[in-house]
Amino acid sequence: MRYAKDHKQETHARIVRKASVKLRERGAHGIGVAGLMKEAGLTHGGFYAHFDSREALVVEAFGDAMDRSLAVWRRKIEPLPPADRFRAIVETYLGPAHRDDSGHGCALPALAAELARESVKTRRALAAKIEDMVGLLAEQVPDASGGAARKQALAALATMVGAVVLARASGPGELSDDILAAGRDAVLDKPAPGGTRAKGPAKAAGKTAGKAAIKAAASRAT
Repeated sequence: MRYAKDHKQETHARIVRKASVKLRERGAHGIGVAGLMKEAGLTHGGFYAHFDSREALVVEAFGDAMDRSLAVWRRKIEPLPPADRFRAIVETYLGPAHRDDSGHGCALPALAAELARESVKTRRALAAKIEDMVGLLAEQVPDASGGAARKQALAALATMVGAVVLARASGPGELSDDILAAGRDAVLDKPAPGGTRAKGPAKAAGKTAGKAAIKAAASRAT
């Protein structure tokens, strides 16, 4: 049978896409080569016509999943004013829909812990995709740029990934919802009930007022 010129490329892309979903659902070691090829509608024997090793497929599937997450972020924030974009990403990431659909969500909560135990090559591929995600998130951080925005984006991503991992591990229910809500509050810098945390100018004004009160008290004491 003669195939179209781009048949192999299309088949390769289909394998990667199927693998990216199954790996996020079941983990990096939750499904073997035979299972992945079956999901793609192909035989086990055809695997090495597309990939040098199982690790090569895992790396490519992880990259595909991360690229798709970034594309979802871009589509979501494109129509929004810049000031609303960071919040939109955080609220979507730490929402129940993302928690409940691991197969089509961000690959980091699903695979990062497992891939951290893989080869140096795999971990470098993981790090590169994390940098891409941090870079896009940093661009959306309000009132910050450069190193400050990157630092905030790193902290936000670490909190978001950890919250999704714990929310999924605890199963759907009140605890899981509370974990997501706490993650949103932490990333968006909302004070806890009864708290007095402030940001930016308000925080600075609070410090100034506090110093003035201390000086006044000292003056009265003397």
